[in-house]
Formats: sequence, structure tokens, C-alpha cells
Amino acid sequence: MKILYQGSPGAYSHLAAKELYPNAEIVACKTFDECFRKAEEDKTLKIIIPESNRITGNIGVEYLIFKYRLNIYAEHFHSVEHHLLGFPGSKIKDIENVYSHAQALSQSTEFIRKNNFVENVRADTAGSAKYVSEKKNKNKAAIASKLSAKIYNLDILKSNIEDEKGNVTRFLIMGKPVLQPELKKKKYITSLLFKLKSKPAALYQSLGGFAINGVNLTKLQSYPEKNSFDSYFFLCDLDGHIEDPKVQKSLEELGLHCEDFHVLGVFEADSLRLKK
Repeated sequence: MKILYQGSPGAYSHLAAKELYPNAEIVACKTFDECFRKAEEDKTLKIIIPESNRITGNIGVEYLIFKYRLNIYAEHFHSVEHHLLGFPGSKIKDIENVYSHAQALSQSTEFIRKNNFVENVRADTAGSAKYVSEKKNKNKAAIASKLSAKIYNLDILKSNIEDEKGNVTRFLIMGKPVLQPELKKKKYITSLLFKLKSKPAALYQSLGGFAINGVNLTKLQSYPEKNSFDSYFFLCDLDGHIEDPKVQKSLEELGLHCEDFHVLGVFEADSLRLKK
């Protein structure tokens, strides 16, 4: 099995892939679009993509989900711990510039402000660690994972610098073939996208079936159609399996109000959802 992720070795996507598929071949891609495009072209590939973060919200891959419409096989909630990594021998007092992905910087705001670091946004966390390692400058540091420190031979100057403990990122595992689990006594998520017909109160009317049938929506996000701010797609997650009669009735009602409707996947809910 081959798993693709965006970023450099040591990225959080790399960590999540290793955690889920320890025996798989894990391959880095430069961009999210490259991941999606390769998975669309090769049915044997799977990709692991960060979709949202508990603290900072959506990662910003929705447009690619709409564009490629790959099937979602699973979700994985991965604990994210940020560390300040510096060139060997450097100290926190030496650091002037800190480098990382925009998400990691925003999730470590309090620590950065406390130390008066200058923020520098880069494409990914592990790539930032690689950059600091190559520059060999004691006034530069990266915010990245422990795996990045090991790969790029950097010192961990400070561990767990994230603003809030329990920081979690939701990853989606996706691919081209359509696979759907059998309905059993488990908790499932059905993910879909839809575009409503242009009429007054269309969204209000379209969601009525979920209320009537007692189906819970866990995500509802709008995204503008290409080259338009008058027409929107919606990305939706709901509790339940598509073969559940209540879910089927709800989706039938939704379909009456849609110009476009596509099921992205049915998968078991991550165990973190089951914890109360």
C-alpha cells in the first residue's frame, strides 16, 4: 500500500500516516493538489489530508474536495504537539525568527508573543525544520514535531508550546475507488456535498428532512462555486450510515432541493467522537 501526504518528512501528516499505516510506503508530495491529482490518476493510491483543527478550524482543502470528489474511507483525529526546534547549541534567548506553517504559528501565538519572536510563514512545519537545519543559524527556530527534530538533527528548545493542550487535527483518508462499509451496530459518518437550487429559503427547506427524521448534522460548510459569490456548494457530515432508513429519508428530502448532490463517503466514526 502507498500513502501520499503533503509536506516534508516529519510533517504532522507524515506522523498521522505512520500511526495509521505503519507498514505502508509513505510518500511526500509538495502540494495538496498533487496528492489529490495523483490519487485521481492512480486507483491504487490513498492520500491522508488534514481537514480541520480543533483550535483554528478548517485547514482550507475544501476546494480540492469539491474539485476531485475522491471517496473518503476514514477519518483520524491526531493529537498535535508543537515544539520549538533550534540548531544544535542554540538557546531560546538566541532566537529572533521562528518559522512554520501558518496553522502552527497561530496555534502557538502566546509563546511566540511572550518571547517576541518574528513570525515567518512557510509551506509546512517539517519544511521549516529542514530550512532551520540548512541555515545553521542560532537565531532561527522552527515550530514542528519531535520527528522533525530527529530527521533534521535539531534540538528541542521547548516542548509543547501550543496555546491549548488537547490540540487535535482531523485527517481524512481518501482515494478514487468507491468503498462503503456494511451497516453494523457501530457509529458511522456519512459525508456529502451538494448545491441547492436557486430559490428563496432553499437551505432552510433542504434541512427540514434531517430535523423530521432525527438525523444529526456534525458539519455544514458553504463554499462558493468557481468564479461566483452567488452560488454555493455545501460540505456536510452527518451521524449515521447511508443505508439507515432515517438517513435515506433525510437525503431523499435534501435531493428535492439540489442541483448537484454527491456522496463523498461512509465511514466509521473515529473513537475520539465516542468519548464523552
